[in-house]
Amino acid sequence: MWNNEFSKNKKINRDTVPKKGEMKLMRIISLVGARPQIIKEAIICKELQKVGIDEILVNSGQHYDRNMSDIFFETLDIKAPDYNLGVGSGLHGEMTGKIMIEFERVVLKEKPDTILVYGDTNTTLAGALVGAKLKIPVAHIEAGIRQEPKDMPEEINRVVTDHVSNLLFCPSELAVRNLEREGITKGVYFVGDVMYDLYKMMEPRFKDEAYKEYGLEDGEYIVLTLHRDFNVDNKEKLEKILKALDEISKEKVIFFTIHPRTKKRISEFGLEKYTKNFVMSEPIDYLRLMGLVKHSWKVITDSGGLQKEVYFGKKRCIVLMPDTGWREIVETGWNELANEDTLVEKVLSEDEVIYPENLYGDGRAGEKIVRVFLS
Repeated sequence: MWNNEFSKNKKINRDTVPKKGEMKLMRIISLVGARPQIIKEAIICKELQKVGIDEILVNSGQHYDRNMSDIFFETLDIKAPDYNLGVGSGLHGEMTGKIMIEFERVVLKEKPDTILVYGDTNTTLAGALVGAKLKIPVAHIEAGIRQEPKDMPEEINRVVTDHVSNLLFCPSELAVRNLEREGITKGVYFVGDVMYDLYKMMEPRFKDEAYKEYGLEDGEYIVLTLHRDFNVDNKEKLEKILKALDEISKEKVIFFTIHPRTKKRISEFGLEKYTKNFVMSEPIDYLRLMGLVKHSWKVITDSGGLQKEVYFGKKRCIVLMPDTGWREIVETGWNELANEDTLVEKVLSEDEVIYPENLYGDGRAGEKIVRVFLS
């Protein structure tokens, strides 16, 4: 049966946490590589430091653009990585294989007690496979998320990672049930969402004035991010999406923080004409992005992480995906799924929905995860 120690917001007594001199020093390797993972690691790092757990931080370099990676280490006061694998972009197999090769060398050298992986990227999968093959326990933060289509790269990554992990930290009760349906009940913990911990911690530092730098008006613009392969790698599909966005931009200003992959595809396919009315930006740091979201009207995204951040900020989000791992929010009607054919209607709709509170715990997920490591 899954461990429900934390499912009822049970108060954690810090007096029971062993002091440094009273416990064997534990060594954990955290493997990150994409923006959401770097952000999640920020909160885990602080909790590990509180109890004296030694963390070695490895950045795969999966998101190679400086504004999408290195800058987060600076902005969020995260320690610089102990190792930067410098893998960069590439085909899925190529990228995963390169990370495995380089990461395995680090693991063999450092001999960790546990490998900690985050989310659903190629970096996640590579780290989990290295741990499983070397018989080193793997802990997966954001375990149990499931969505359609089953053949999307992120879904493959998260399913395989869950099935080779020893500790599975779930952000919601639905995630726990998803694992149970697949026969995974051992080592499963509902701790809440680490992203909510971080959101609460960083909210006072959000760049509330960022929208003014781009000439935007408070509450009168839409934040857009777009990067999934099924949205941007097919010319016909991407053109339909951009046409719909161009139509929306006639009613509301669109602020487009563009992913390198999407920028490349728009150029390759000759679709720049559809973005001429957008306010364009290179990838921006977390605090600035959250400030822009906070003062937006709505958000359009195919990013798994941003969907939740928008929810935390009590803004409506149109999710440009056939399904989402965050079904809890969609089921309440707060977030909505859309495709290229329904995008205009759903974005411009002004229907009112009551904000659903507390879908992802109480903001102490990091603390609860560390308690499991100490138990």
